[in-house]
Formats: sequence, C-alpha cells, structure tokens
Amino acid sequence: MEYSAKEYNYLKGTPGFSDSLLENHFTLYQGYVANTNKLAASLFEMMAEGREATPEFAELKRRFGFEFNGMRLHELYFGNLGGNRLPDKQASIYSLIEKEFGKWDEWEKDFKATGKMRGIGWVVLYQDVESGRLFNQWINEHETGHLAGCEPLLVMDVFEHAFISDYGLKRADYIEAFFSSIDWQAVDKRLK
Repeated sequence: MEYSAKEYNYLKGTPGFSDSLLENHFTLYQGYVANTNKLAASLFEMMAEGREATPEFAELKRRFGFEFNGMRLHELYFGNLGGNRLPDKQASIYSLIEKEFGKWDEWEKDFKATGKMRGIGWVVLYQDVESGRLFNQWINEHETGHLAGCEPLLVMDVFEHAFISDYGLKRADYIEAFFSSIDWQAVDKRLK
C-alpha cells in the first residue's frame, strides 16, 4: 500500500503565511510522501532478495524513519493550521493545558521559548497517553527526540523552509503568526 499526499490547498490565504511559502512547503511535504513510498518498496525488495543483513539495508531502514516522520509531522502541522488565536475556554485542551502548566500563558511561554531555540526541527505539544500529562518537546530533524508513548497534539515546524521566505531570520515573528493561525478544534480532537 502506498501513501498518498494529502491536500492542504485550503490553507492558502491563511494570515501570516504567503501562498508561495505554503505552495513550496506542500511540495516539500509531497517529497517526503514520495520518498517514504520509495524506501518502503526498496526495503521490501531487499527482504525478498535476502539482502536484509547488508549495510545498504541498515541505512535505508534508518532513512525510512526520517522520511516517514517528515511526512507525518507535516500532516500534523498542516492539520493544526487554519484556525484562530485561542481555543474555546470550555475545550478540553484549554482545561488540560491550564491544569498542567498552571495557566495558559505559562504553557504558551514555554512552547514559544522551545520554538525560539537555535537549530532546526519541530516543537510538539505531546500528551503522555498513559498518564495524560502534557509536555512541550523539541524534535531534532524528524526522527530524534520523540517521546515514546506520547501523542502529538500541536505541531510547529521550525525548519527555515517553514518561515524564511516570509520572515527572513525573524523566527519569533513566524511563531506569532503560527499562534494566530492554530486550529484548536483539530488539536482538541487529538486528545486521548
């Protein structure tokens, strides 16, 4: 079974994100989908040929995590864009954030500070499925730093491709635009 790239053209016109930035970002995402499919096919073929004990197989296996997570993280990222500034205060996500961080502003401060850290990667608000607790986590590249047993609720791309054509090196301005465009209903639906 091959993965198909999802359609996110409905995000065009989102305040703070130019259509050209979004189009380029969609193209990058489509590349992750294509590479995930290519790697899956190559790995299957190598297994069928008995080549699973080779260095090439090992490298493709490692690369698969990068491409697959690049695909999924972009889907989660695009899926939580296109909304407005704050969730309904009656929403489950709002209540849980207030419970975990003491107040909304403290959570937001922590999430934004994580996003402003130097380097490329992602910021993810995770829910520990076992305990229900929330954590803001930095993900380096796509495959390093994920919290095992946790569900991604809110995903922010902080690779330069997500903002540099609109904001230059002003990552903080991009983060503000991101916060103004979060679809909190989508985030709320991800709660377990």
